[in-house]
Amino acid sequence: MNANIEMLNYIYKNAQMGQNSINHLLDIIKNDSKFRNLLESQFKEYKDIFDTAEKALNKLGYEAKGTSAIQKFETYMMIDIKTLNDKTPDHVAEMLIQGSTMGIIQITRRLKDYQGSLDKSVQRFAEKLLSTEQHNVEECRKFLGKAYEVANV
Repeated sequence: MNANIEMLNYIYKNAQMGQNSINHLLDIIKNDSKFRNLLESQFKEYKDIFDTAEKALNKLGYEAKGTSAIQKFETYMMIDIKTLNDKTPDHVAEMLIQGSTMGIIQITRRLKDYQGSLDKSVQRFAEKLLSTEQHNVEECRKFLGKAYEVANV
């Protein structure tokens, strides 16, 4: 498999995981409209990236390989366990920051590993995913801390 296809499939999986996680969190977060708006916005970003990666892979003659049903189940279980006792925006924002930080690390490594091997359009697309993850961390930081909780009671 060539570097472009591997990178596009990584982007596809990353965006799928983001969509799945946020979609599940939207079922959990009910009472905070500002936080739900952030989740919905991030979901849309991941969906756009997901759709674009799928189209790019199809254009190259490949079918996207997403996350398995087991990976999806494990993600949902982890979210359920981590939010069992704490469903506050502070806690969920922390979880999202951790997930996006892992995404930042992984896409940065891949960009370095494939340096010089990617078509410019795939390189820019991977950089878009990186900037999206970085932006998501910054947006989630606004929901950290008790000050947010008190101000939005």
